[in-house]
Amino acid sequence: MRAVVLDAPGPVANLHLRELPVPEPGDGWVRIAVKAFGLNRSELHTRLGLAEGVVLPRVLGIEATGVVDADPSGAFRPGQQVAAMMGGMGRVFDGGYAEYTCVPVAQVIPFESDLDWATLGAVPEMLQTAFGSLTVGLDAKPGQCLLIRGGTSSVGLATAVLAKHRGMTVLATTRDRAKADVLERAGVDHVLVDDGDVAAQVRRIVPEGVDAALELVGTPTLPDTLRATRVHGVVCFTGMLSNEWIVKDFYPIGYLPSGVRLTAYGGDAADLPGAVLQGFLDDVAAGRARVPVDRVFDLDHIRDAHALMESGGARGKLVVTT
Repeated sequence: MRAVVLDAPGPVANLHLRELPVPEPGDGWVRIAVKAFGLNRSELHTRLGLAEGVVLPRVLGIEATGVVDADPSGAFRPGQQVAAMMGGMGRVFDGGYAEYTCVPVAQVIPFESDLDWATLGAVPEMLQTAFGSLTVGLDAKPGQCLLIRGGTSSVGLATAVLAKHRGMTVLATTRDRAKADVLERAGVDHVLVDDGDVAAQVRRIVPEGVDAALELVGTPTLPDTLRATRVHGVVCFTGMLSNEWIVKDFYPIGYLPSGVRLTAYGGDAADLPGAVLQGFLDDVAAGRARVPVDRVFDLDHIRDAHALMESGGARGKLVVTT
């Protein structure tokens, strides 16, 4: 099979497309014939040597979408459409950047859909992170105001779609005014161009501050996001598009506005119920939701895909088909 291997941290040139043996699933594992996979900042962090607990060389990829090729346990039938994500994929064991991957059975989520594989490949990790951030991280409620910091990221766009379905008012940021239309198509009510003082912009719209805020940029913008949030409001730290996630010399009383709550969300496959995945895919098929795919690559152009992700120039999810 063909697979993308990272031998050592570094530039995109360190990603190598190689022929490897098709992996054999052990007890409690499932082999998936990968049809598509989405690119994630987590994989960029791994390539740059910023991720912890990674054993190299490694086939990258924290998610994969395809069909069951072999399942010794019999839990899934051959040819069944499935998605898999997280749980050590692409870090502790070989991940989804390949024509076949083996994952623990507990990480496999079945679905049925006639959508094309590029669209399906964009969904799993993006939806899991957005759904988990809204539910576990923010405990979001209908009627609340939500700020999404880093709105044009794939997770930001997916969160906007889910939040609007929950009846929330959505504010979202972008550093590029030209990307405002992307946010508007996702249903965002108020597009904010990030000028470094988003809190002031937010409070001109919502004087008391938003009820909930999703931080996807990282620690450089977190203080401003906290200032945009009302007393007893919640900020969930989920992403680090800036590649910065450590708060130096953290003094809570000086750092956190009085009464504003700070949580975090990492998540796993178990945080994405199968019914939520199936329902989202059904909504996409019916035109009630959209998957924010920016560009689709093949395995031969994985370096180009990673370079675009690293540049920050994507307007949604980058997907690779096999």
